Amino acid sequence: MNDAVGDQAPLYAKVLTVSDGVFHGARDDTGGRGLAAHLASNGFEVIDHRVTQDGAAEVAAELSEMADGFAGLIVTTGGTGFAPRDQTPEGTRSVIERDAPGLAEAMRLVSPFGRLSRGVAGIRGQAIICNTPGSPKGTIEQIDAVIDVLPHALRLLHSDPTEH
Repeated sequence: MNDAVGDQAPLYAKVLTVSDGVFHGARDDTGGRGLAAHLASNGFEVIDHRVTQDGAAEVAAELSEMADGFAGLIVTTGGTGFAPRDQTPEGTRSVIERDAPGLAEAMRLVSPFGRLSRGVAGIRGQAIICNTPGSPKGTIEQIDAVIDVLPHALRLLHSDPTEH
């Protein structure tokens, strides 16, 4: 992706792992670390990686803090499924100002299990927020479904000159 970006402004990203197990130290954050490394290998400078517990209020609080004053991509991993504590989409919906349904739809279509994701995507200020599942494989598959259009979307959001 670095070649596609060329001399454009750097692309910044933040990762939020949503997991009771990781938050309480009972599980390793393989999904979040893998996602951060994958974003970095695709031209994003990952400047923040946090962990929060499951729950809409917890997710909303972290996303609000991460997005305010930030121009870039925020990707969550975890909390998008059907379990009672999977409330990442609810927390995300409460903080985004505009939906980006095409991103979420494309992310869900990558695999049969993707159809079980309730993840959403949207905009808060100058940040694009995308929810991905907690599985290390699923988070990479879903972000890869949109990673090619994210630089262009971020340039549009930041009012940078584009080719059209």
